[in-house]
Amino acid sequence: MSAKRNDAASDRIRLDKWLWAARFYKTRALAAEAIDRGWVHVNGTPAKASREPRVGDTLRLRTGDVWRTVVVRALSRVRGPAAQAAQLYEETAESIAARERLAELRRLAPEPAATLTQGRPTKRDRRRLQAWHGNAVERHDWNARWSASLDN
Repeated sequence: MSAKRNDAASDRIRLDKWLWAARFYKTRALAAEAIDRGWVHVNGTPAKASREPRVGDTLRLRTGDVWRTVVVRALSRVRGPAAQAAQLYEETAESIAARERLAELRRLAPEPAATLTQGRPTKRDRRRLQAWHGNAVERHDWNARWSASLDN
């Protein structure tokens, strides 16, 4: 009888550990944080990290800015290769279509900040700009104007 109870206990797994094993999150701590923030729902209700997922449960979860809806197909305690992790769940057709629409929108209208290719000018760039401006820069030499020395 104890062997039977032990087998039943071995089938139990925490939701945060399953999300980590299914490779939705890089660490178990990130999975638990997502659950705490309310980004994971099991069968339509907000989940807790200690909840035990079952085969057939529908999970709605957020990874980054993407929401996914998946159905649990298998349970695993270990984080294996991506091909093995993909067998633990099945993503719904609506979820796949929504992700593809979002990817297409990101491609057509990228984030404006992502289009910036350069940051601040380097010291070398600044010197080239000063040389190009020539006398205009010399008239506005701020270091000479705001000198801290008393002999001026």
